[in-house]
Amino acid sequence: MSLSATAVPSIIRIAAALLIGADGRTLLVRKRGTQAFMQPGGKIEVGEQPVHALARELEEELGLRIDPSQARYLQQFSAPAANEPGFEVQAEVFLVRIDTPVTPAAEIEEVCWIDPAGDGDLFLAPLTRDLILPFYRKAQATLA
Repeated sequence: MSLSATAVPSIIRIAAALLIGADGRTLLVRKRGTQAFMQPGGKIEVGEQPVHALARELEEELGLRIDPSQARYLQQFSAPAANEPGFEVQAEVFLVRIDTPVTPAAEIEEVCWIDPAGDGDLFLAPLTRDLILPFYRKAQATLA
């Protein structure tokens, strides 16, 4: 029995941050050699708790140290992967508020703070464009 072209996409499990600054803007990142801006975060390693994966990735990619207990779990979102055709990202998304500067590191080439009311005139990953930013816009009053 062979897999058909309609097979379920392979899943990439990630932890991602809806990272919000003191002014309410949200931070997006772009990986080196790619076009899409997305939430900061990354893959969850085997046996790793999502919030610990998030803390590790934020430190590696942005030099940002967070206390995992300060990351507020929002929900799981799934969308087509921006940089890996045929894959779907399954993101455990956490709200993280910061008031410190971040610096792109590791595979992050660029960071951008955007007003969540728009898209910052950026090319956005499907997860960010279709799910996380609309979620933030709708929930802004309750996330305060």
